Amino acid sequence: MVLSGPAHQALQLKNISFAASVNPSDPVPSPVRPPALSGPDIELVNALRRGDTAAFGRIVDEWSPTMLRVARYYVRSDASAEDVVQEAWVAALKGLQGFEGRSSLRTWALRIVANIARTLAIKEGRSSSLADPGPGGPAVARQRFQGPGEPHPGSWREAPAPWPSLPESQVLASEAYEVVREAVGTLPEAQRTVITLRDLDGLSSEEVCDVLGITAGHQRVLLHRARATVRTRVEPYFAARSRS
Repeated sequence: MVLSGPAHQALQLKNISFAASVNPSDPVPSPVRPPALSGPDIELVNALRRGDTAAFGRIVDEWSPTMLRVARYYVRSDASAEDVVQEAWVAALKGLQGFEGRSSLRTWALRIVANIARTLAIKEGRSSSLADPGPGGPAVARQRFQGPGEPHPGSWREAPAPWPSLPESQVLASEAYEVVREAVGTLPEAQRTVITLRDLDGLSSEEVCDVLGITAGHQRVLLHRARATVRTRVEPYFAARSRS
Protein backbone atom coordinates (compact mmCIF):
# COMPACT_ATOMS: atom_id res chain seq x y z
CA MET A 1 0.00 0.00 0.00
CA VAL A 2 1.44 3.35 -0.98
CA LEU A 3 0.29 6.86 -0.26
CA SER A 4 -1.08 8.27 -3.49
CA GLY A 5 -3.88 10.33 -4.99
CA PRO A 6 -5.78 12.64 -2.63
CA ALA A 7 -3.86 11.41 0.42
CA HIS A 8 -0.50 12.17 -1.20
CA GLN A 9 -1.76 15.58 -2.34
CA ALA A 10 -2.98 16.35 1.17
CA LEU A 11 0.44 15.58 2.59
CA GLN A 12 1.99 17.80 -0.05
CA LEU A 13 -0.27 20.61 1.14
CA LYS A 14 0.78 19.92 4.69
CA ASN A 15 4.36 20.15 3.51
CA ILE A 16 3.66 23.65 2.16
CA SER A 17 1.87 24.69 5.34
CA PHE A 18 4.77 23.26 7.32
CA ALA A 19 7.13 25.68 5.58
CA ALA A 20 4.70 28.57 6.00
CA SER A 21 4.38 27.88 9.71
CA VAL A 22 7.99 28.84 10.27
CA ASN A 23 8.09 32.60 10.76
CA PRO A 24 11.50 34.06 9.89
CA SER A 25 11.08 36.57 12.69
CA ASP A 26 10.68 33.83 15.29
CA PRO A 27 13.76 32.98 17.34
CA VAL A 28 15.63 29.98 15.98
CA PRO A 29 15.25 27.02 18.39
CA SER A 30 18.39 25.92 20.12
CA PRO A 31 19.89 22.79 18.50
CA VAL A 32 18.84 19.62 20.26
CA ARG A 33 21.41 17.03 21.26
CA PRO A 34 19.79 14.56 23.69
CA PRO A 35 22.10 11.69 24.60
CA ALA A 36 19.63 9.07 23.28
CA LEU A 37 19.72 10.42 19.72
CA SER A 38 22.02 9.18 17.01
CA GLY A 39 23.80 11.59 14.70
CA PRO A 40 21.28 11.40 11.84
CA ASP A 41 18.37 11.94 14.23
CA ILE A 42 20.01 15.01 15.74
CA GLU A 43 20.48 16.53 12.31
CA LEU A 44 16.95 15.61 11.24
CA VAL A 45 15.25 17.01 14.34
CA ASN A 46 17.14 20.28 14.03
CA ALA A 47 16.32 20.51 10.32
CA LEU A 48 12.61 19.94 10.97
CA ARG A 49 12.59 22.49 13.76
CA ARG A 50 14.09 25.01 11.35
CA GLY A 51 11.27 24.32 8.89
CA ASP A 52 13.34 22.43 6.33
CA THR A 53 10.69 21.28 3.82
CA ALA A 54 13.13 19.04 1.95
CA ALA A 55 13.87 17.11 5.14
CA PHE A 56 10.17 16.81 5.89
CA GLY A 57 9.36 15.64 2.38
CA ARG A 58 12.10 13.03 2.59
CA ILE A 59 10.77 11.41 5.77
CA VAL A 60 7.20 11.56 4.45
CA ASP A 61 8.34 9.49 1.46
CA GLU A 62 10.49 7.12 3.52
CA TRP A 63 8.28 6.60 6.57
CA SER A 64 4.72 6.82 5.25
CA PRO A 65 4.60 3.22 3.89
CA THR A 66 5.60 1.89 7.32
CA MET A 67 3.16 4.23 9.04
CA LEU A 68 0.40 3.02 6.72
CA ARG A 69 1.16 -0.61 7.56
CA VAL A 70 0.92 0.11 11.29
CA ALA A 71 -2.30 2.07 10.85
CA ARG A 72 -3.86 -0.49 8.52
CA TYR A 73 -3.39 -3.21 11.08
CA TYR A 74 -5.73 -1.42 13.47
CA VAL A 75 -8.35 0.18 11.20
CA ARG A 76 -10.88 -1.18 8.74
CA SER A 77 -9.77 0.28 5.40
CA ASP A 78 -6.92 1.79 3.42
CA ALA A 79 -8.76 5.11 3.42
CA SER A 80 -8.95 5.12 7.22
CA ALA A 81 -5.26 4.23 7.42
CA GLU A 82 -4.35 7.17 5.17
CA ASP A 83 -6.45 9.47 7.38
CA VAL A 84 -4.59 8.17 10.43
CA VAL A 85 -1.20 8.81 8.82
CA GLN A 86 -2.13 12.36 7.82
CA GLU A 87 -3.36 13.08 11.33
CA ALA A 88 -0.19 11.55 12.76
CA TRP A 89 2.05 13.79 10.62
CA VAL A 90 0.16 16.86 11.83
CA ALA A 91 0.44 15.70 15.45
CA ALA A 92 4.15 14.97 15.02
CA LEU A 93 4.85 18.43 13.64
CA LYS A 94 2.90 20.04 16.46
CA GLY A 95 4.75 17.98 19.06
CA LEU A 96 8.21 18.23 17.53
CA GLN A 97 9.43 20.98 19.83
CA GLY A 98 8.70 18.71 22.79
CA PHE A 99 10.54 15.70 21.36
CA GLU A 100 13.08 14.62 23.97
CA GLY A 101 14.92 11.87 22.15
CA ARG A 102 13.96 9.02 24.47
CA SER A 103 13.49 6.89 21.36
CA SER A 104 14.39 7.36 17.71
CA LEU A 105 12.34 9.95 15.87
CA ARG A 106 10.86 7.24 13.64
CA THR A 107 9.74 5.16 16.63
CA TRP A 108 8.22 8.27 18.20
CA ALA A 109 6.29 8.98 14.97
CA LEU A 110 5.13 5.37 14.69
CA ARG A 111 3.91 5.46 18.27
CA ILE A 112 1.80 8.48 17.39
CA VAL A 113 0.35 6.52 14.45
CA ALA A 114 -0.44 3.53 16.66
CA ASN A 115 -2.15 5.67 19.31
CA ILE A 116 -4.34 7.46 16.76
CA ALA A 117 -5.14 4.20 14.96
CA ARG A 118 -6.11 2.44 18.20
CA THR A 119 -8.48 5.28 19.06
CA LEU A 120 -10.10 5.10 15.63
CA ALA A 121 -10.30 1.30 15.80
CA ILE A 122 -12.27 1.56 19.04
CA LYS A 123 -14.69 3.97 17.35
CA GLU A 124 -14.99 1.56 14.41
CA GLY A 125 -15.59 -1.35 16.77
CA ARG A 126 -12.54 -3.21 15.44
CA SER A 127 -10.52 -5.22 17.94
CA SER A 128 -6.83 -5.99 17.47
CA SER A 129 -5.86 -9.57 16.62
CA LEU A 130 -2.25 -9.31 17.71
CA ALA A 131 -3.11 -11.39 20.75
CA ASP A 132 -3.68 -14.30 18.36
CA PRO A 133 -0.34 -15.66 17.13
CA GLY A 134 -2.02 -17.70 14.41
CA PRO A 135 -2.26 -21.46 14.05
CA GLY A 136 -0.38 -23.42 16.66
CA GLY A 137 1.79 -26.47 16.24
CA PRO A 138 5.38 -26.77 15.05
CA ALA A 139 6.69 -24.18 12.61
CA VAL A 140 8.14 -26.97 10.44
CA ALA A 141 6.36 -30.29 9.87
CA ARG A 142 7.74 -33.09 12.08
CA GLN A 143 7.82 -35.43 9.11
CA ARG A 144 10.74 -33.47 7.70
CA PHE A 145 12.99 -34.67 10.53
CA GLN A 146 14.36 -38.13 11.22
CA GLY A 147 12.68 -40.02 14.04
CA PRO A 148 14.14 -41.92 17.05
CA GLY A 149 14.72 -45.15 15.10
CA GLU A 150 16.62 -43.50 12.24
CA PRO A 151 20.37 -42.89 11.86
CA HIS A 152 20.29 -39.21 12.84
CA PRO A 153 17.26 -38.44 15.04
CA GLY A 154 16.21 -34.81 14.85
CA SER A 155 18.20 -34.12 11.66
CA TRP A 156 16.65 -33.20 8.34
CA ARG A 157 15.46 -36.07 6.18
CA GLU A 158 16.29 -33.81 3.25
CA ALA A 159 17.96 -30.44 3.78
CA PRO A 160 15.96 -27.40 2.61
CA ALA A 161 16.87 -26.06 -0.80
CA PRO A 162 19.43 -23.24 -0.48
CA TRP A 163 18.27 -19.74 -1.25
CA PRO A 164 20.31 -18.01 -3.94
CA SER A 165 22.95 -15.58 -2.76
CA LEU A 166 22.06 -12.48 -4.75
CA PRO A 167 22.57 -8.77 -4.16
CA GLU A 168 19.44 -7.20 -2.69
CA SER A 169 18.85 -5.13 -5.85
CA GLN A 170 18.69 -8.31 -7.96
CA VAL A 171 16.35 -10.06 -5.54
CA LEU A 172 13.96 -7.10 -5.45
CA ALA A 173 13.95 -6.89 -9.23
CA SER A 174 13.34 -10.60 -9.75
CA GLU A 175 10.34 -12.87 -9.67
CA ALA A 176 11.66 -14.21 -6.36
CA TYR A 177 10.48 -11.01 -4.71
CA GLU A 178 6.94 -11.63 -5.93
CA VAL A 179 7.06 -15.21 -4.66
CA VAL A 180 8.09 -14.04 -1.21
CA ARG A 181 5.58 -11.18 -1.22
CA GLU A 182 2.74 -13.55 -2.07
CA ALA A 183 3.82 -15.92 0.72
CA VAL A 184 3.84 -13.06 3.23
CA GLY A 185 0.38 -12.03 2.03
CA THR A 186 -1.08 -15.41 3.02
CA LEU A 187 0.05 -15.15 6.65
CA PRO A 188 -2.36 -14.49 9.52
CA GLU A 189 -2.66 -10.76 10.17
CA ALA A 190 -0.54 -10.67 13.32
CA GLN A 191 2.32 -12.63 11.74
CA ARG A 192 2.16 -10.59 8.56
CA THR A 193 2.34 -7.33 10.50
CA VAL A 194 5.37 -8.37 12.53
CA ILE A 195 7.40 -9.93 9.70
CA THR A 196 6.74 -6.92 7.48
CA LEU A 197 7.79 -4.41 10.11
CA ARG A 198 10.90 -6.42 10.99
CA ASP A 199 12.13 -7.73 7.64
CA LEU A 200 10.79 -5.21 5.15
CA ASP A 201 10.72 -1.97 7.11
CA GLY A 202 13.79 -2.77 9.20
CA LEU A 203 12.34 -2.09 12.65
CA SER A 204 14.12 -3.63 15.61
CA SER A 205 12.34 -6.06 17.90
CA GLU A 206 12.20 -3.34 20.55
CA GLU A 207 10.56 -0.92 18.12
CA VAL A 208 7.96 -3.49 17.04
CA CYS A 209 7.09 -4.30 20.65
CA ASP A 210 6.85 -0.61 21.48
CA VAL A 211 4.70 0.35 18.50
CA LEU A 212 2.36 -2.67 18.62
CA GLY A 213 2.20 -2.95 22.41
CA ILE A 214 3.26 -6.61 22.57
CA THR A 215 5.82 -8.44 24.70
CA ALA A 216 9.24 -9.47 23.43
CA GLY A 217 8.29 -13.14 23.76
CA HIS A 218 5.10 -12.69 21.77
CA GLN A 219 6.99 -10.82 19.06
CA ARG A 220 9.53 -13.65 18.80
CA VAL A 221 6.79 -16.27 18.43
CA LEU A 222 5.02 -14.28 15.71
CA LEU A 223 8.24 -13.61 13.81
CA HIS A 224 9.50 -17.20 14.07
CA ARG A 225 6.22 -18.67 12.81
CA ALA A 226 6.00 -16.12 10.02
CA ARG A 227 9.55 -16.70 8.78
CA ALA A 228 9.19 -20.48 8.97
CA THR A 229 5.91 -20.41 7.05
CA VAL A 230 7.29 -18.10 4.37
CA ARG A 231 10.36 -20.26 3.92
CA THR A 232 8.25 -23.41 3.61
CA ARG A 233 6.02 -21.80 0.98
CA VAL A 234 8.82 -20.38 -1.16
CA GLU A 235 11.13 -23.40 -0.85
CA PRO A 236 9.61 -25.24 -3.87
CA TYR A 237 10.35 -22.18 -6.03
CA PHE A 238 14.02 -22.13 -5.07
CA ALA A 239 14.27 -25.92 -5.35
CA ALA A 240 12.96 -25.72 -8.91
CA ARG A 241 15.39 -22.90 -9.69
CA SER A 242 18.33 -24.89 -8.35
CA ARG A 243 17.46 -27.84 -10.63
CA SER A 244 17.11 -25.69 -13.75
